[in-house]
Amino acid sequence: MANIIGVKFKKPGKIYFFDPEGKKIEKGNFVIVETSMGKEYGEVAISNRIIPDEKLEKPLKKIIRIATNKDKKQHEENKKKEKEALKICEDKIKEHKLDMTLTDVEYKFDRSKLLFFFSADGRIDFRDLVKDLAAIFKTRIELRQIGVRDEVRKLRRKWNVWKRTMLLLIFRKF
Repeated sequence: MANIIGVKFKKPGKIYFFDPEGKKIEKGNFVIVETSMGKEYGEVAISNRIIPDEKLEKPLKKIIRIATNKDKKQHEENKKKEKEALKICEDKIKEHKLDMTLTDVEYKFDRSKLLFFFSADGRIDFRDLVKDLAAIFKTRIELRQIGVRDEVRKLRRKWNVWKRTMLLLIFRKF
């Protein structure tokens, strides 16, 4: 039997199990965890729970810490920088005349890497684009081609956010 917490990194996203190292962590709290991609900021979706060992992939990674106010500010700043990076990358894609559609941008928590997700019909030679982006952002750049299903999923998330915002604006008037 193992004590675990469930953490998710995106609102509609998969839940990953981590070892809370004996700490009592409530659902809705934010934590910093070590993943295969580096340090990540995530929300606790499942508070402390005991689960049989056979249901777990061992070894469980441990949480680094419960997120501090400084961590929350950095996460919010990363989200703002992602929007800026999206605009800059779209401009660079047009400049290089590449036939690709940028769908999402993701900064790693410690800003050690900037990931750009795109869709395209075929293979794209984006080496010059990566060089330009690395010179601008001064961090490691990774471009990942996603399939049609992934693109639709990401667009659906954006549509839901837009729809929610519009409904709030409409109902404020009444």
